[in-house]
This record gives sequence, structure tokens and C-alpha cells, in this order.
Amino acid sequence: MERTLTIVPDDGLHARPAATFVETASNFDAEITVGAVEGNRPAVSADSMLGVTGLGVRGGDEVRLVAEGPDAEAALDALEAILSTPEDDLDEMELP
Repeated sequence: MERTLTIVPDDGLHARPAATFVETASNFDAEITVGAVEGNRPAVSADSMLGVTGLGVRGGDEVRLVAEGPDAEAALDALEAILSTPEDDLDEMELP
């Protein structure tokens, strides 16, 4: 399964949003990758903090999520929720 999303948090996938993203990705029985739509950097494992922050994606950038496995759809739903929520509202979200 695959989805292309626009990142909502202004600072993109840095520190706190990235930590929430990585922690959530690791809770699913699925192989998940994330990569910037623009640019030439390869996609990285969604459960790698170093990989996710190293993408350098910011608010307004598009990313492609790819998930394979029993929890693929649920994983994409949860990760989409994180990427489409302003950073200030992340603490109020209920995540798996």
C-alpha cells in the first residue's frame, strides 16, 4: 500500500514529530518506508529516528509512505494522522 501526503507541522519531521512518527511506526506489524517525493534521497525505514530526521522534510513538503504487511493500512492511517496534525496538537492525539 502506498500514500503520498503533505506534511502539516511547520518544522516537518524534526525532533518531536519525528519521535512520535517513529514510535508509532514501530508499533505495527508492517514494513514501512518514508521518502521525500522531491529530491534524490532514498526512502528510509519509518522506524529509524536517524533516517526519518535525515530526510530533512519540512512543512508543505510531500512524502510517500509505503507499507507492506498485516497492519499496513492501519499503519498508514496512523502515520497520516501524525503528518496531517499541527505539532502543537500532537500531544492531544491518541495513537496506537
